[in-house]
Amino acid sequence: MDFFIANAYAQTGGGPAGPGMGDLVFLVILFVVFYFILIRPQQKRAKEHKQMAAGLSKGDEVVTNGGLLGRIIGVDDNFVTLELAKGMEVKVQRQAVSTLMPKGTIKSLAS
Repeated sequence: MDFFIANAYAQTGGGPAGPGMGDLVFLVILFVVFYFILIRPQQKRAKEHKQMAAGLSKGDEVVTNGGLLGRIIGVDDNFVTLELAKGMEVKVQRQAVSTLMPKGTIKSLAS
């Protein structure tokens, strides 16, 4: 009968810690590495963007997530009004502003 089905023999006992303890330590170390490499920097960037969006004021030159460059001419609780060109105004959400540009950026690009 050994030809079709192999015999199953009991294994000898392992050490007191067993292999499960090493796996647990590896998972904890892996989580700590992911926290410091991925999670923490992303939280920091999100916090900086939230502060930047809250501090927008009239006259700031900004770039939106869509790539539009404009000057803020109106500020509301949730929206800002951008002037993209003379007489061309667009209303966007505060969170859609991705970058605050230095003053004079629009003038230097128009020349």
